[in-house]
Order: sequence, then structure tokens, then C-alpha cells
Amino acid sequence: MITEIDKLKREFLEYLEIEKGSALRTVENYEHYLTRFFEFGKIKNAKDITDSSVREFRLWLNRQITGNNRKTGETVSKKTQNYYMIALRVFLKYLTKRGIKCISAEQIELAKVGERSLDLITHLELKRLLDSPKENTLKDLRDKAILELLFSTGLRVSELCSLTSDIDLRSDELSIRGKGGKIRVVFISDEAKKYVRNYLSARKDMGDALFVQVGDKNTPPLTRRSIERIVKQHAIKAGISKKVTPHVMRHMFATDLLGNGADLRSVQIMLGHANIGTTQIYTHVTDKALRETHKKFHSTK
Repeated sequence: MITEIDKLKREFLEYLEIEKGSALRTVENYEHYLTRFFEFGKIKNAKDITDSSVREFRLWLNRQITGNNRKTGETVSKKTQNYYMIALRVFLKYLTKRGIKCISAEQIELAKVGERSLDLITHLELKRLLDSPKENTLKDLRDKAILELLFSTGLRVSELCSLTSDIDLRSDELSIRGKGGKIRVVFISDEAKKYVRNYLSARKDMGDALFVQVGDKNTPPLTRRSIERIVKQHAIKAGISKKVTPHVMRHMFATDLLGNGADLRSVQIMLGHANIGTTQIYTHVTDKALRETHKKFHSTK
């Protein structure tokens, strides 16, 4: 039986996708967060969303042990808990906009989280990672192009997946459709272009996607998960013990720019961050590097 809240949720998700231009992954995440809350609280209509139902859900969520942490007993992180509350706040704002009576979104406060830390690798580890695909096989040529392109452009993994095989390598610029359907320009180095050319020259298929499965007759495009696995495999092969993901490559892109004197606003634009506050996390890394340089080279005598 479809309840009022099911109908409102469906209309809200359609609103996100069509009117707000949210990415499909964002819409899917919001659906997951809201459904979990509605099922827990036995929410049937908007008036069932109360301070009490939200508080009970937050207590329950805060005590849940995540699937990856069964042995350690670690509970859902504050950051993840906040994702649920953010989705609920956006939903409540939508209801208010439609004139549907409900509690105010402002009544839901987010949990305080510690200062975000960046997962970074050293420049030596980065070089080993980029040099990991050594063979002249199609797979290694593809993987080399992926790694070089990630570091050269700072692309999100979803943006990398969206690239097509008719990429224009005569230009130093690429137009990318990022989060929220926003278009931005990223820049590709001569080094990265060279490895993409090498990979494309070795391909025999006529697939539309730039990066595809190797050894498969249908040449399906690589997914986000596939690219994450490729980066992880080469990190292990390069002898890097830290967890390395495509997003770590994006972090390295940003910190490399700032470390070499780029201004924060330019880095924000290249990363496609809507808010400069998101980009400011990288200044903590460069500030630390400056402190270490000061200690090493400045005499206090």
C-alpha cells in the first residue's frame, strides 16, 4: 500500500533530478537515507515526522555497528549520520515550499564532527604509483592513462567514467559536466595526453567510452568501482600500504597546485567545488608543509 509519505518522497526525488539537476547518485543516496528513516519511524505522512521520531532515529543510528566494523565494534560515523539528517532537512524544506505542514528543517541540527583529515600519499609514493603500469599490454596502457589523467586533471571518478573515446587531445582543455550538471574546464598535461594517445592507438574496438574493460568482446565502459579497483591494485603493486583511491589522486592534484603557489580560488574552480569552504581543507596540508620548511631551513639562533 502506497502511503502519503511514499508519494511525497517520490515527488521530492523527481524534483531533485529534474528541477534541481542533482546527479542520479545523489538522488539514489537521498532515497536510501529517507527510506531508512521512514521505515524505522513507521512514518506514513508528513505530520509523523516529529522531534521525537527524529531523536529516536538518531539514537538508533548512533548505536549501529557498520558492516565493515563488526570485529572492532565501531559505530556509524558522525559524518555518515549527518548525511541522513541533511537529506531529511532538504526534504522538509521541500515540503515547506509546497505548503505542506511539517516541522521546520532548522529544528534538525547536525552532529559536530572532528576536523576532516585528508588521505594523502607522499610524492615518492605518487611517482611509484604512476610508474606501476609498466607492460606494453592494452591493460597497462589503459591503467597508465587513467592514473596520469586523474593526477593531471583532478577529475572525480564519475567524471572520468563519463569521458568518451573521441576526446580531443589537440587541446589542453576538457569540458566536464560535474556535480549538479555544472560545466567546468579542466586542463590536461602533455604527459597525460601522451599516455591517453598510446592507449587509444592500441585499442581495436569501437566503444564510445574512453576507458573500457579489456579482454571483453562487448567492451563495456569501466564503472566507478572498476577504476577504484585499478587504482588500489597499482597502489599495492607499488608497495604503498595506505589506502589509495581515485579521490586520493584528486587530493594530490589540489595539494600539488597549492604547494606550488596556486591561489585557493583557482583550485576551487578546477576542482568544481561550489563552496570555497570545501577547498579550504587543502590549506591545512600546505600550512603544515610550510611549518616543516620553516623548522628545517629557518635558524632561530
